[in-house]
Amino acid sequence: MSVNHRLSIGRIIHNRGDPWFEDGNLVLITQETPTAFRIHRGVLARHSDIFQDMLDFPKPETDAESYEGCQVVCMYDHPTELSNLVKALYDGPTFQIKCLDDFFYVAGILRLATKYFITNLRLQAIRFLAQTWAYTLEGHDQMVETALQTPAVGDLSYPYVHPLHILNLAREAEIQIIVPSALYFLSLYPLVDILKADHPKLQPVHPSKPSSVLSSSDLQLYTVMYQHRLQLILDFVREFCERQTSTPCASQKTCSGRFRRLQQQFSRSWSIRTGPLHYMVQAAREVSHDQVICAACRSRFQGDVAELRKQTWEDLPSIISLPSWSDMHKRDFSPESFF
Repeated sequence: MSVNHRLSIGRIIHNRGDPWFEDGNLVLITQETPTAFRIHRGVLARHSDIFQDMLDFPKPETDAESYEGCQVVCMYDHPTELSNLVKALYDGPTFQIKCLDDFFYVAGILRLATKYFITNLRLQAIRFLAQTWAYTLEGHDQMVETALQTPAVGDLSYPYVHPLHILNLAREAEIQIIVPSALYFLSLYPLVDILKADHPKLQPVHPSKPSSVLSSSDLQLYTVMYQHRLQLILDFVREFCERQTSTPCASQKTCSGRFRRLQQQFSRSWSIRTGPLHYMVQAAREVSHDQVICAACRSRFQGDVAELRKQTWEDLPSIISLPSWSDMHKRDFSPESFF
């Protein structure tokens, strides 16, 4: 190693990142905004075969780089993401949803855990994302209710991240389980707004931010989901809410007339950005509180709406040509599936 190169390494070492362990035996140096991290090679090797192979690969003595007896390895990752990854390996990740930066943290962890085949961290990140961008109807309902009840942070509403970023992160990390939910919520946005990419959730600058561009293949899937969403609402209002009275019914004439009026009301109460799954819940609540309709007809409507929502959710992956929820769950939550 030349004297100039040693001096260069020495200057970079002074730009110490977190973590920096004085008893560490390995120094990682990022190429982008050069930053040094002193850690323990055994920690990296324990979690990743990629790191183990990289560190075990012998280097010619003339090319070997060292600092205070520590092997020096150049990394081609952003310092923020590498710092978060290494700290997560030592202390475990801190996944939460309090602001947009929390998503960028998860994205960086997932990106590098996928790159370096760190199975445990990758699975933890996927499970965390899937709690919000759900693969169950119950999870979807919880996300919507939380969004309705949680105050905005700045000008960003819960969960603070744009579904386009969720979709593009899923593509980057080769995850399927969160794609249907991401596309469903993305379909609530008009295409012109997506193409302009000027939404506040797309504007922040961060090294871990996924692409804000909708790919051509996902543009097709977005269009399919957008049309499917609107058709669900139209079918629900025009056909499903045109009710036949139940048996027994306390007053067929009264209940039939009331359902017709509610159908007219429902037909005027939705907009181009309405989510059909939540809209069905709102309609069911409206009927449940309507004492003009007899108890038998109200009960039947509640049950029919529940079955319709369940079937709508089960069908969602097939609308965009994905496997069933259970097949995607096996694929993405199995440690061996990706690696």
